[in-house]
Amino acid sequence: MSSQRGPARRLRLRAGTLIAALVLGLAVGAALLVPLIAPLDQSAVALDRVALPPSLTHPGGTDDLGRDVLHRSIYGLRVSLLVGVVAALAATLIGGLVGGLAGLLGGWADRTLMRVVDTIAALPHLLLGIFIVAMLRPSLGAVILSIGLTHWLSTARIVRSELLSLRTRPFIDAAIAGGASRARVLTRHLLPHVLPRIALATTLMIPHAVWHETSLSFLGLGLPPHLASLGNMINDGQRSLLTGAWWASIVPGAVIVVVTLAIAALAARWRDHLDPRVRAELNL
Repeated sequence: MSSQRGPARRLRLRAGTLIAALVLGLAVGAALLVPLIAPLDQSAVALDRVALPPSLTHPGGTDDLGRDVLHRSIYGLRVSLLVGVVAALAATLIGGLVGGLAGLLGGWADRTLMRVVDTIAALPHLLLGIFIVAMLRPSLGAVILSIGLTHWLSTARIVRSELLSLRTRPFIDAAIAGGASRARVLTRHLLPHVLPRIALATTLMIPHAVWHETSLSFLGLGLPPHLASLGNMINDGQRSLLTGAWWASIVPGAVIVVVTLAIAALAARWRDHLDPRVRAELNL
């Protein structure tokens, strides 16, 4: 029974991975190419086509100012992906440094840094992000910084735990006994084992960062309201819901849900490849 279940599961995983890759490829391609092919005038309005439902001319309908919802959603996706990737890299850099110092130094340095991590983790991320953006004034840079400063904790814990585990491995003891310097042990033996985990943590962080940026923009703490941002569009679309123009909020909301699910699915598949137990179960 299990022998029949294995191939079926592998087939479902491969199909899901292919679909997620196609969705993400189309989304990234649209975010990169549409602004070049059909530039968007952020300040333009068209009062003769206000709140039109989805059609062949406007697949996503138009909003209460006559702007094409799907066109603006693609521009908003470009902003969200930019914020997600840059913020995830910033958080990874901070978390990698903190976790690396804790794992390598150990002792009082490890205990102190981990208490700092636990203290920040006890604070609500969104409220802390709102505080940081409010201190710096709402802007794209402030949003990226707020996400980077509030989402590095998981990376720090991953790096620390990996380094603590690796330090007790026999091949590390053999390298040290053979006269290898600390720098050589770090670059030749520790980093190659830790980097895949760090890269995976960064990938898993991108959807979270995208949602965080959307939440801040929805609250009016992201980009200026007239600029295309998925959070801004969902916020603006609330007014249209009362008049029955559901597409003004649903279309940008669907874009962010589908894209972040695709990223999460690919990251989960990568995580399965890194887990030897899952690899053995699926015969990868």
